[in-house]
Amino acid sequence: MPPPTKQKLFTVLENNPQVMNHLAQSLGLDDNLSFYDVYSLTDPDLLAFIPRPVFALLVIIPLTPTWHETRTTEDKDKPEYEGKGDNEPVIWFKQTIGNACGSIGLVHCLLNSEASKHIRPLSTLSQIREEALPKPIWERAKVLEDSEEFEKAHAQAAKLGDTAAPTPVSDEHTGQHFVAFVKGRDGHLWELEGSRKGPLDRGALGDDEDALSPAALEKGIGRLMRIESEKGGDLRFSAIALAPSLK
Repeated sequence: MPPPTKQKLFTVLENNPQVMNHLAQSLGLDDNLSFYDVYSLTDPDLLAFIPRPVFALLVIIPLTPTWHETRTTEDKDKPEYEGKGDNEPVIWFKQTIGNACGSIGLVHCLLNSEASKHIRPLSTLSQIREEALPKPIWERAKVLEDSEEFEKAHAQAAKLGDTAAPTPVSDEHTGQHFVAFVKGRDGHLWELEGSRKGPLDRGALGDDEDALSPAALEKGIGRLMRIESEKGGDLRFSAIALAPSLK
């Protein structure tokens, strides 16, 4: 199945806990987990506000020329992703919906980490996973395209941002892009982004290392920031962490 000829467009999401918590729970995450703002990757006092373990980071990164070149170089010789079924370490979705990188990033966080144990049975997320898991890349993407519940949940969450969401007119990049960094059930850190060639295994983490541990940061968002800093690029980013809820 080829990619769609006419692309469905969503409204761009803000990367803040209010938006993503609403979307996650609308799709089927129970209230035992929540997203939290990450105000620093290095300050122990600011990191102490985030409950542990952290299962995933959802990050917005500026789509700079340096990062674009890095992505293109890493992907250029890779074949189209052929993974499907239970034997794959992660379930990855190719993005075919314009401006949906935020909600697809959230789905990657929830389905591929220990958070998957907190998805309510018969929920939208549960149904998406069941339907998408055995399918190849383009048929799997169509599961999200065809899900009215997914589209409605995204649209409702988009209204909760701090600024008015623009009316979607194209899928042209707004200058930033969502990436999910997830500690998978296999103990590896996965970089998951729907506009890449497939899921990216960034290496094994220890049993005591979560998605916000120094090792995970070094393999994930820290690696991208280092590449940018070496070229004098744009280091602006925002990150939220998926972790146990404070009750």
